[in-house]
Amino acid sequence: MRKLLNTLYVTKEDGYLSLDGENVVLSSDRREVVRLPFTNLESIYCFNYLGCSPALMGKCANEQVGLCFLSPNGRFLARVTGETKGNVYLRKQQIECFNSEKKQLGLIKTVVTNKINNSVTVLKRSLRDYPEIDNDGRIQCCIDVLKQNIKKVSVESNIEVLRGLEGQSAKEYFYVFDLLIVKQRENFVMCSRSKHPPLDRVNAVLSFLYTMLTNDIASALECVGLDPYIGFYHTLRPGRVSLACDIMEQYRWIAERMVLSLINLKMLKAEDFETQVSGAVLLNDEGRKKVLSAWQSKKKDSIMHPIIKEKVHRGMYPYIEANLLAKYIRGETDMYKGLVIT
Repeated sequence: MRKLLNTLYVTKEDGYLSLDGENVVLSSDRREVVRLPFTNLESIYCFNYLGCSPALMGKCANEQVGLCFLSPNGRFLARVTGETKGNVYLRKQQIECFNSEKKQLGLIKTVVTNKINNSVTVLKRSLRDYPEIDNDGRIQCCIDVLKQNIKKVSVESNIEVLRGLEGQSAKEYFYVFDLLIVKQRENFVMCSRSKHPPLDRVNAVLSFLYTMLTNDIASALECVGLDPYIGFYHTLRPGRVSLACDIMEQYRWIAERMVLSLINLKMLKAEDFETQVSGAVLLNDEGRKKVLSAWQSKKKDSIMHPIIKEKVHRGMYPYIEANLLAKYIRGETDMYKGLVIT
């Protein structure tokens, strides 16, 4: 099992990362700001414009330390990967598995069902904590619709219809998501899901965390020898980690629950955002630091994994999921269960 170490988030926009021996050095205006041992790092996220040195990129590639570049607002730009060292037979099996109509359909139904089930659980947990938010019955109505869609998914064999059911479920879910925000409602309003760009503060944090989570999943897939760019649900597109996006669907609840906590516990406030001329709403530097700090802390929580029945750090979930998927592709297990929360 891979040990969960630390993630370095570089939010200083004029910072530059370099390698000095076995240390990662962050510099600004040619002056050293921070020095960290390379062996203490599992991944690096750069939200800076200057990037990092070729030597550090090479070191990260050789040591399989994830290195991702994002815009200051959290938009994914690129990932550094080294020579492909994974099991070529596993990648061959991956392609064969995803090309099998029967196995592809089974995987899609599992992921879509898990995603909708997890959305239902998020709604139920909020209702349990704040029963008064459903005085008009909209949340319970949404839960009923989602449950009906789960039944429809179980008997459907057309992939396009499954995509439609998943899309409709997401639309219904985000239609009531705003009701789950019980604090700071004057500053945090979400009318619908907006992505490129996010048009309100809630969407800004959701998009930011979705990006973090997708990158973590992509790194985990590469660690077990799977190709994160070859998926079974999302269409193939140059530069898109389609398989990571597939697995991400059943992990969205992690980001959504965190957004609700950050807002309802008043860890994030209106001054942590900025609005651009285009209308895009983005986290500012202070806001990003708050979200990243909470995200890193959440990854270290120890909870019982529903499949392996062991207590693990939440940050290990993507690596466990990647291993379980690899076992299914290799034929070591008869089915892929994915992640369902209760």
